[in-house]
Amino acid sequence: MSGKAYTQFRMKETPQKEAIPGRPEMIKNDAGGFGFGVDKWARLHRFLILGSEGGTYYVGQRELTKRNASVVMECIKEDGLRVVNYLVDISSAGRATSNDPALFVLAMCASESCGANAVTRSNALRALPLVARIGTHLFHFLSYVQNFRGWGRSLRSAVANWYNDKNINDLAYQVAKYQSRDGWSHFDALRLSHPNAVTPEHETVYRWITGKTEGDENLPGIIKGLELAKEATSANEVAKLIEEYRLSREMVPTNHLNSIPVWEALLRSGKGMPMTAMIRNLGKMSKIGLLTPMSETSAYVVGRLGDESYWGQDWTKAKYKAPHPLQILTALKIYRQGFGMRGKLSWSPVASVIDALDSAFYRSFGAIQSTGKRTLLALDVSGSMEMALSGSPLSCREGSAAMAMVTARTEPNHAFIAFTANGFNVPDNVNRWGRNDGVTSLDISPRQRLDDIIERTRRLPFGGTDCALPMLYATHNRMKIDTFIIYTDNETWAGRVHPTQALASYRRNFNPKARLVVVGMTSSGFSIADPTD
Repeated sequence: MSGKAYTQFRMKETPQKEAIPGRPEMIKNDAGGFGFGVDKWARLHRFLILGSEGGTYYVGQRELTKRNASVVMECIKEDGLRVVNYLVDISSAGRATSNDPALFVLAMCASESCGANAVTRSNALRALPLVARIGTHLFHFLSYVQNFRGWGRSLRSAVANWYNDKNINDLAYQVAKYQSRDGWSHFDALRLSHPNAVTPEHETVYRWITGKTEGDENLPGIIKGLELAKEATSANEVAKLIEEYRLSREMVPTNHLNSIPVWEALLRSGKGMPMTAMIRNLGKMSKIGLLTPMSETSAYVVGRLGDESYWGQDWTKAKYKAPHPLQILTALKIYRQGFGMRGKLSWSPVASVIDALDSAFYRSFGAIQSTGKRTLLALDVSGSMEMALSGSPLSCREGSAAMAMVTARTEPNHAFIAFTANGFNVPDNVNRWGRNDGVTSLDISPRQRLDDIIERTRRLPFGGTDCALPMLYATHNRMKIDTFIIYTDNETWAGRVHPTQALASYRRNFNPKARLVVVGMTSSGFSIADPTD
């Protein structure tokens, strides 16, 4: 008997297809490897930030949503008030690129069928205007909540208060700009909540919504402008109405939305086109010829994107409500490529606008302080990272490259690598550096344009996921690292050693104080990070 079987039981090096001996809490991920499960509160945090739209490489969005919803219900049953406060904080601070996950969780917190007690339901409905800040948000909430509960008195009161608690100008703006969405309209919401108007002006708006008033002189100005725009016969007439009544794009009749004077008026009318709306419509404005190289309008757009008072030192406390960094990154990708993700719209991008979007992305993070640590930025570029990030046109691979660039601009002492693995039973990872299925050292400079970096990482080879590679690479090259930052979907499976074991080995040999930061790019329930470390 050779005893070979006994040498295969290893505490220091365990294939990722197996759990580490003595760690029964390890669970199998969706790729077939083993990792650590995140607790329900961490899972709630991931869901509120990332959502489940688009799913992951291994799990469809319906199944991923069901899994996350089950976790949300567990959190609600344990401490529903904590869930409400948590989602309000994330939503109101603008920390998520989409508000839909927060609205979905709020609807669950407002429903007894999801385990919410009376205190949780009451606080959830009181928080409705804090989370559903615009008409579209309200319609999303209504489409979610009807799947969990009926229209009882508390829900009717909450929706009625959403309208009644607004001053008349804010109310008029909301009902004029966001008239319908998801099969819901303000008429539907009023019909079901039947609010008692708190002022005669509110009553006038409610009558306009329900079609019971025509030509009422007491209508707020923005609604008068909306009605006049419907009757306008020329683009110049519409442009004047935009300037006079500060109409937004949604209030302009469709047949006038190919007119340069109309878009010029929208762009310069302040409330007609806030920053988020502006970056979403850059392609359209280029298509119709409003944005052209060296034009005054292009200079105006570049100036707005570069306005330091807009972004502020803290992007959650900026002078104006700034777009989420991911929204800017999405706008940069779409505008640079010269065509939209849906439809047939195409345009010629203006270089100065591309540069301004690139700069705005970094400004959107505000002031970030350097730690002064020796940092290895490791990008998972395996096949599963090509899935959409938070349902956006960006892939997780592209998003991770952008996030790493923000850190690289902050931490002067850093190095970039990209890693992928080629599959099962790879005998020795350290012999594969430089090949298509190992680690690629990236000579990326923080001074390079973001879209160039994203394009470069997009062209890197695909493969399986082995999140131990960054630590093995640093060990093999005798690199002095204080912080490993790995951007991944956590679906690691292809390596001969677990990431936590590779980190322990690196600590024994080079730096006992080395730390690992894992940036999860999907709302799965797994992590490569040891929760006890």
